[in-house]
Amino acid sequence: MRAFLALDPPDPVRDALVGMQEGLPLGRPVPRDNLHLTLVFLEDQPQAALLALDEALQGLARPQLRLRLTGPGVFGRARVIAAGVAPDPGLVALHSRLRGLCHGAGITLPRTRFRPHVTIARLPPRIVPEAEAALARWLAARAGFGAPDWLADRVTLFRSTLTPDGARHEALAAYPPPAGEETG
Repeated sequence: MRAFLALDPPDPVRDALVGMQEGLPLGRPVPRDNLHLTLVFLEDQPQAALLALDEALQGLARPQLRLRLTGPGVFGRARVIAAGVAPDPGLVALHSRLRGLCHGAGITLPRTRFRPHVTIARLPPRIVPEAEAALARWLAARAGFGAPDWLADRVTLFRSTLTPDGARHEALAAYPPPAGEETG
């Protein structure tokens, strides 16, 4: 199963991100319900590995991160447009802790640099110069983007299903779980 661990932004932040998508000159906007901050992309994992990870995550302390999004940029070899995240040592520590829990659950992850962001649009493989110029103007106009700061207080395990219309994300569990709920 294709899965990832992420922080799920609250509605006011989602609203600001959707507002930022307005006037996008090219690419495919990420649907409102799919907006998230990926902490660890797990790739395709067998059910047994995800069950072991679920067990490991049960003891995860509640994160208390006050996050602030910044203006958009182009990430991933110019394939996505994403809102940046202001530097936060707690976010980096949470990412490292989650990678360690994944390793303990038997999940091997590639070594990648952690660049916290929220993807807001996916770009086509090729961009003509005129469209590139329009995109540069669009990005410059949103450099001062501001969304409400948000308190990230739980990590969510998502399943990601690829479809011809793009990925669909489904929340499988939250850590720690909301009061009165169990994960798994």
